[in-house]
Amino acid sequence: MGYAYEQHKVSSDLYQTILSHVTEKGKQWLEERFGAWKEQGTLQQFNLAFTAAPRFLGRDEIKTMEGYTLDRLFRVWWLLQLPITDKQQYINTIENLFNSAEMNEQVALYGALPLFAFPEAWILRTAEGIRSNIGVVLEAIMLHNPYPAKYLDEAAWNQLVLKAFFTEKPVHKIEGLDERANPTLARILCDYAHERRAAGRNVHPMLWRLVGPFLSETNFADIERTWYSEHHAEREAAALACSMSSYAAALALLDKRPELKSDIAAGKLTWETVANRVNG
Repeated sequence: MGYAYEQHKVSSDLYQTILSHVTEKGKQWLEERFGAWKEQGTLQQFNLAFTAAPRFLGRDEIKTMEGYTLDRLFRVWWLLQLPITDKQQYINTIENLFNSAEMNEQVALYGALPLFAFPEAWILRTAEGIRSNIGVVLEAIMLHNPYPAKYLDEAAWNQLVLKAFFTEKPVHKIEGLDERANPTLARILCDYAHERRAAGRNVHPMLWRLVGPFLSETNFADIERTWYSEHHAEREAAALACSMSSYAAALALLDKRPELKSDIAAGKLTWETVANRVNG
């Protein structure tokens, strides 16, 4: 299986972005490495360029791309230059990069998951990455990355979401949250909320986004408690969760605050609103 997108266009767009940020010295290095790769195509050349990027290009931020530095963007583009004619060689080359990668190299590799050929080949690698304790690596997997929602099984997906709450990542930036919501995850998150409350700790309001579609007699008390919170974000989260539910008690609770119900219907109150309130 090859690329599921216009690989050449993406590669060209990334290359132009790199050129617009790189110094003349960096541009010369880039052109030399690219020329040598096209002419000789040895894996040693490929791996050396992947590793050496920060030294020759620097780590300036790409302001139009959240979380990206110049060396990271180069590495993503460079990975797109690998031929996909030999599936096993392609997979082995990327796996070897993962196995030897330092932190910033891992960030580039995990962030490039949606662009890799043979996407099913990276499922176990992604599940392994979720167990990382390195914050920026987790963010590369979790945030603005469509790969996990598309390819992870339910258990691995649920672990990713729980880990995001546990490590206090901006959960609203996880792609596919609503599409991958499931009853098991709702139960796991309710248990997690109980543990935090028992320890006298706050529960992230965004958690109820994953519980709302599965409200029932067993967990409705959690939403009622959140509904009467002294914090705006929690009350709004409870209202939004109720609006996602078909459970009669949840709908009746929402009717008690017609102004919130109206704002939700009009699109004035959304989960993005709650996220901005929490983070702002």
